[in-house]
Amino acid sequence: MAAVLTEVCWSYRTPLRYSTLSDDARGLEGFSDDEMDREWNDSQPIYRQLRDRVVAMILDGVLNEGDPLPSVRNVAAEYRVNPLTVLKGYEQLVDEQLVEKRRGLGLFINPGARALLLKAERDRFLTDQWPDIAATIERLGLTPKQLLAATKIDARKTEGEG
Repeated sequence: MAAVLTEVCWSYRTPLRYSTLSDDARGLEGFSDDEMDREWNDSQPIYRQLRDRVVAMILDGVLNEGDPLPSVRNVAAEYRVNPLTVLKGYEQLVDEQLVEKRRGLGLFINPGARALLLKAERDRFLTDQWPDIAATIERLGLTPKQLLAATKIDARKTEGEG
């Protein structure tokens, strides 16, 4: 069980839509290797990438309130990173009050972590990304009707792939 949770948690591909860089932990066995990414990129430190993967899993509903995180040792051994690197990523989550330490038990997702992340992501989107998007929409002369139609087309394509 712990190996499966470790596999899912740290192999989860972080979606590009999350700039901060998310089913119950007992139901994670259904993930396939095709959905996972074991690689680290050079654009940011590994501890930050670990933190971002947990954040993405919380936002996506893969990890829910009360779910345990894999142990520092398991993650370090599985992904051949220094345990201090894993610990630093976990400490960021603790500092942000997204997870809590339970002495002798490990780390668990805090109640309200997803809501806290969603609020932060929405605020960040509206202040950092939306002004550029709105300017592009205006520059191209797109109407709300055209944007909604494009969204519906994308939704149908996604449904057809699944």
